[in-house]
Amino acid sequence: MTETTGANGTSTPPLRKLKILMLHGILHPSLPSNLLCTHGLHAIRAPLPLQNPRPRKIPPQSLPPAPPSPHNKSKTHPSTTHPFAGGISLIYPTAPIRLRPADIPGYQSTNEGGDAAGEEETDNWGWWVKDNDSAVYKGLQEGLEMIRKAIEDAGGVDGVIGFSQGGCAASFVASLLEPNRSSSFSSLVPFPKGWESLQAPLKFAVSYSGFFAPGEMYKPFYEPKISTPMLHVIGSLDSVVEESRSVGLAERCEDGKERVVMHPGGHFVPVGKEMAGVLVGFVRECCKEDVKEEEESAEDMDVPF
Repeated sequence: MTETTGANGTSTPPLRKLKILMLHGILHPSLPSNLLCTHGLHAIRAPLPLQNPRPRKIPPQSLPPAPPSPHNKSKTHPSTTHPFAGGISLIYPTAPIRLRPADIPGYQSTNEGGDAAGEEETDNWGWWVKDNDSAVYKGLQEGLEMIRKAIEDAGGVDGVIGFSQGGCAASFVASLLEPNRSSSFSSLVPFPKGWESLQAPLKFAVSYSGFFAPGEMYKPFYEPKISTPMLHVIGSLDSVVEESRSVGLAERCEDGKERVVMHPGGHFVPVGKEMAGVLVGFVRECCKEDVKEEEESAEDMDVPF
């Protein structure tokens, strides 16, 4: 981000944005961005409060200035120094592994000639491919590296939201960014390169129809349990991801750090007003300390005139 120059020639730092990493599932690579952005995240700006989440269309400098404090005109108004006054930035990386029909859960060949159709590439992309015989997530390191690079290019993120396989990946991201997580890994299961000093722990993580990764090799992601606050939204009629696997992911979070919400639907992101409110409320709760600290510091800040 670059600084802007005011009318008096002084440089001002860019307004900070709430940056959220969005991780798609394998069948609907654009699902979280289309639905969550439209029906959920726009509403966060009001309760936080945030300025317009699309600053490209309505630049922050075009908004009317905040009124001065009626109690002390020599102090800055908290809203002018809000920690996320720049709005919301959603980062949408695309998974690196192009899938074949046979890689997609539930695939059944209808070809009389065999499984040739199952070897053809599709326009679906995954963060990894599960080997049905060994339960190994093939390509996981490649998927994590793509995510790591997206975080690095964004200059760090505040939270992550994922759907289905992206929900599982969201738990990996939250885990890898926690302090001392690397000590849980070993030479047999090495800690992914480039994550240890990537950024501070996330403020929040959200999983829609996510699941935990079974097997000994993935225990380092969950032992010790994930300490990042994490919302788990589970469909009671989900026929793709078993409820036990979604609940199992929540059980791999520290007590009090997990929040489980059921919705009366299947394998999709619920976008009704009530469920959007759940997302907004959770993100707001996780960011309240930033807002509180910024407002407290603003009360003690002297203006340079």
